[in-house]
Amino acid sequence: MSSPPPSAAALAGRRAGTTPTLIWTALIVVYLLWGSTYLAIRITVETLPPLLSAALRFAVAGLILAVVLRLRRGPGALRVDRRQLGSAALVGVLLLAGGNGLVVLAESGPPGVALPSGIAALLVATVPLLVVLLRSATGDRPPLWTFAGVTVGFAGLVLLVLPAGSSDAVPLVGALTVVAAATSWSFGSFLSGRIRMPTDPFVATVYEMLAGALVLAVVSAGRGELSDFHPAQVSARSWLALGYLMVAGSLVAFTAYVWLLHNAPISLVSTYAYVNPAVAVALGALLVAEPITPQVLLGGAVIVAGVALVVSTERPRRASAGSRLGTSPVSERR
Repeated sequence: MSSPPPSAAALAGRRAGTTPTLIWTALIVVYLLWGSTYLAIRITVETLPPLLSAALRFAVAGLILAVVLRLRRGPGALRVDRRQLGSAALVGVLLLAGGNGLVVLAESGPPGVALPSGIAALLVATVPLLVVLLRSATGDRPPLWTFAGVTVGFAGLVLLVLPAGSSDAVPLVGALTVVAAATSWSFGSFLSGRIRMPTDPFVATVYEMLAGALVLAVVSAGRGELSDFHPAQVSARSWLALGYLMVAGSLVAFTAYVWLLHNAPISLVSTYAYVNPAVAVALGALLVAEPITPQVLLGGAVIVAGVALVVSTERPRRASAGSRLGTSPVSERR
């Protein structure tokens, strides 16, 4: 997922021929589609087994992307060596089986147990904060303001999940499950820039999706989801939501994101990290009446402020070193 960053001259040449309208169109696509995937997950797991639905999503999306690359680039389009394949598979398992799979589990279940989609998105927004901690643990020394952003962000996380003593309190088990998901996603994002990955991010994503789908399918079978799965009992809206996740979340938004990485300033592209949660919260409230309590507003605002501070203080380092703070062509996605 981490291909070598384009040279400054190459980026300047690409951006010179790219209109602001195209950039903002692609950015809005990423904002809205990735932000909406949390709600789509909630609708999908209403009648579909959670991990099985995630396995189907990434298997289909990965196969479609593989076919497109094969048709456009020829027989050798997907060729990688064993080390690259193993690296992509490891990152895919961390991002998709661990990261996305745990989010799907957290959003499944009856009311009062399932985590609202908007709150899941706010908790996932802590990924850049966790990546900073991983960098620090391996000897990197981010700027002081970056650590200030991490502190602010985690203070918001505590505010968000603190027991409120009301029926609208955030389900603690679901919240901790999403924190574990964000931790897995952070490890995958962190490793993707430090191990030998396929040089083409599209090719890397094919193997990541397929590896993640395989692990999700195995765990799904171990949980007995396959024996409980009856297609006739799945609602039309769950099938539609799954299709939306496959196409809009895993293919369209992903393609727009990779295009942005090559045609827009990384500081602008990175704004998805704190716009997506706002979109998810708004859609959850408008479309499925998820509660927005003062606690959610306060905790969410503090988390987003912390992430914004981290992203903004990392811009000079990214421009000079070509590093990416927890960003990945696969959303998260989502």
